[in-house]
Amino acid sequence: MAKLNVEGFKSYDIRGEVPAILNNSVAYAIGRAFPVFSGSKSVVVGHDIRLSGIEISEALMEGLRDSGVNVSFIGCCGTEEIYFATDYYGFDGGIMVTASHNPKNHNGMKMVKSGSRPISSDSGLTEIKEIVRENTFSNFSTKRRGSLSFLEHRADYLDKILSFRRGPQNTNLRVLANPGNGSAGLVLEPLKRLLDFEVIAINDTPDGNFPSGVPNPLLIENRESTAKAVRETGVDLGVAWDGDFDRCFFFDEAGDFVEGYYLVGLFAQALLQENLGETIIHDPRLVWNTLYMVESLGTPLQSKAGHAFIKERMRTENAIYAGEMSGHYYFRDFSYCDSGMIPWLLLIDIMAKKGQSLSGLINECRSMFPCSGEINLEVEDIQRSLEKVKNHFSLGAEKISLVDGISLDFKEWRFNLRGSNTEPLLRLNVEARENTEIMKEKTELLVSFLKENC
Repeated sequence: MAKLNVEGFKSYDIRGEVPAILNNSVAYAIGRAFPVFSGSKSVVVGHDIRLSGIEISEALMEGLRDSGVNVSFIGCCGTEEIYFATDYYGFDGGIMVTASHNPKNHNGMKMVKSGSRPISSDSGLTEIKEIVRENTFSNFSTKRRGSLSFLEHRADYLDKILSFRRGPQNTNLRVLANPGNGSAGLVLEPLKRLLDFEVIAINDTPDGNFPSGVPNPLLIENRESTAKAVRETGVDLGVAWDGDFDRCFFFDEAGDFVEGYYLVGLFAQALLQENLGETIIHDPRLVWNTLYMVESLGTPLQSKAGHAFIKERMRTENAIYAGEMSGHYYFRDFSYCDSGMIPWLLLIDIMAKKGQSLSGLINECRSMFPCSGEINLEVEDIQRSLEKVKNHFSLGAEKISLVDGISLDFKEWRFNLRGSNTEPLLRLNVEARENTEIMKEKTELLVSFLKENC
């Protein structure tokens, strides 16, 4: 058989345009290749709300079954529901058909092994890619075709995420929730009936045409619908999700977007106050506020950004929690995986317990550690650009780290510059100590240097 296009294989997952990059032939081959690599006998499969999700899932499941794998299908869902089901029900593996926040004509896959351990290019995705490329399975024949069944998982999943509630219960708080017509709406509807506070939802009808735009609140242009609805309804909190809802994003009572950086530290502090001495993991992009929030409560450890690296470090350290400023929040009691549903329930409980608004909880941190927010820059050569920045700016730095890209710490400010794991971009983050003007000045200086020299 002809070799297949494997352009869609990335560092952590598979993503690409349908049908040019990801199509039924590639999906079927992935189904055949997955058990060759993993040895899986039972796999759970689900897909997000994208219009191609059912077709791609069916081809994938045919490949799995032709390799003798018993498949349990959970239908349209969020990525974290595959994480939950894989570990909770004891499957050998799980595959989520999703392209997260890519354009609506794209699709992809995220894969995990037993225990919801991620499969990335460092842990098997490269091997799967090469098997798919060759598209030859004559040596992988099986005498038995695997079974297919539908798994009703959502009630168990809802019980799990509700177990993270901390109380006090019966709050008077009101939340504006915006699934962006993504898969979060599937969970939000039954979840609302189990909550003790009011949830006002917009764009909550799952629709793969994405009539409100592809859900990705990390983009500034995608935030106004949530911000406007928060202001118009007068709620206490706004929350929005990306398409497969493994990331969530917050808006305070004034409708202002809150950088995920400040939530990383807030959640770490809350969990460590209940579990003194435990370990938390954070990424290297922005760090000073997180260290400030958790000092004397537990042990903060830094990991390279990206879910595969974060999860591996969490397991090694048995960390109770990890957070990335990009909106990913991970929990040991959720199979060391990221969830977009647990964080906003935790935040409601923190606000109720402390009797403070979201802005009240994080305004001091915003003032103490102002940050630029992530700035994405296109360059011709990522590695050469990183080297140029290091050579130009490292003089006078108090600390230099190459854990992930380059991090330079100075007395009053610091920055991290790293190549994206999923896109051909450089990502810049700058923060300062109690000086917004320095943060802005240094941000402009770095951006100008990169545009002029890289």
